[in-house]
Amino acid sequence: MATINIRSDIKDPFYRYKMERLQSKIEGKGNGIKTVIVNLSSVAQSLARPGSYVIKYFGFELGAQTNNNPADDRWIINGAHEASKLQDYLVGFINKFVLCKKCKNPETEVVIKDGSIVLDCKACGERSDVDLRLKLSGFILKTQPKKGKKDKAERKAARKARENGNGEVKENGNGHGSGGENISENGSNGDDVAIEAGSDDELTRRINAEAQVLDEEIEANDHEWTVDMSDEAVRARQMQLPEDLKQKLVLGDDDDEEGENGGISKYDQLGTWITSEVEVKGGVDKLDDVAIYLKAKELGIETKHRTLLVLVSTIFDDNMAKQVAKRAAMLKNVGTSEKHQKSILGGVERFIGLRAKEKPDIYEQTSKILVSLYNADLLTEDIIIKWGTKASKKYIDIATSKKVRKSAEPFLQWLAEAESDDDDGDSE
Repeated sequence: MATINIRSDIKDPFYRYKMERLQSKIEGKGNGIKTVIVNLSSVAQSLARPGSYVIKYFGFELGAQTNNNPADDRWIINGAHEASKLQDYLVGFINKFVLCKKCKNPETEVVIKDGSIVLDCKACGERSDVDLRLKLSGFILKTQPKKGKKDKAERKAARKARENGNGEVKENGNGHGSGGENISENGSNGDDVAIEAGSDDELTRRINAEAQVLDEEIEANDHEWTVDMSDEAVRARQMQLPEDLKQKLVLGDDDDEEGENGGISKYDQLGTWITSEVEVKGGVDKLDDVAIYLKAKELGIETKHRTLLVLVSTIFDDNMAKQVAKRAAMLKNVGTSEKHQKSILGGVERFIGLRAKEKPDIYEQTSKILVSLYNADLLTEDIIIKWGTKASKKYIDIATSKKVRKSAEPFLQWLAEAESDDDDGDSE
């Protein structure tokens, strides 16, 4: 894709700070019409700013609603807006929130301190204040990351800015170097469309709307989405499942793991219901996110971290790396705490390990799956790196656990290098 100068007033074709020209497409009709900015993530990365800053700025300028953190990388503004008009607004964003006030260089980082926003220029050393009267300034202050932790998107973008400043931009332009090129290429690419463009708010709205009539639906449509959950019926169905799902779905020693009197746990009930529905509907892609969440809610485990272990083990097939983006909003609705993330990683171990018994080449998918989960903000760097340091027999046998981590080394190495780059940049 052709690039343009970040500073629109500079016409020099050899100006080293470049970005892609905004690309947009208009979807829908009538009141449902919306504009999708196809390459906003790439543009925001070139500016060393989170995509949420850019899309929110457009929303303020246009007086339109936006989705500020889409799991599937589909950045949306309500209404129909031409790309050329958005490009003009982007110039305003760059002048106010990117360029150094002294040297006009875009090699700046956002620093938030004592309620003020400062642009710290890595080119000339100038630290200039951003006008706090601007609407986006309020948004930035309100959504700033916790102290000591940069926003993931900002950290990635900052690495991109440093590479731009050193004239070391790789040909692929992804700012991650050769170590991350293949991973990003094969990870979640935004082609998969989540519920209503991946909006977490939309998923929540649907869940709340359907939850209001949950009791009536269960009573009226019992044959459609409930099954016989007696111990005998569950065990019989488990014996009929494929080999990779016959193993008990939940392991560990949590108080809420087992059912009453050592019977079938609620997690096993959820897993068995999902596998039954997949068989009836003819594939995991036919299973609706809202139905899954409501079933977990019916069982009273919709926010339990162990629920994610069951979901990761059952709602994906061998195309998991591409399917994560569609399921991300629902998975985040369950929870994103450290325990929840560990359960997701445990689910990945079992997903890969059990399938590898019949399909050894599934190990090649490990890094791609982790990239998709990471890009969807379901996993953080710290949790992934810690997971990669030590095998565990909690979710799968120890030998298989080691193999899964071994197969994840390309991504783990990329993360470690990215962390090292951040540390070097912060100490300068």
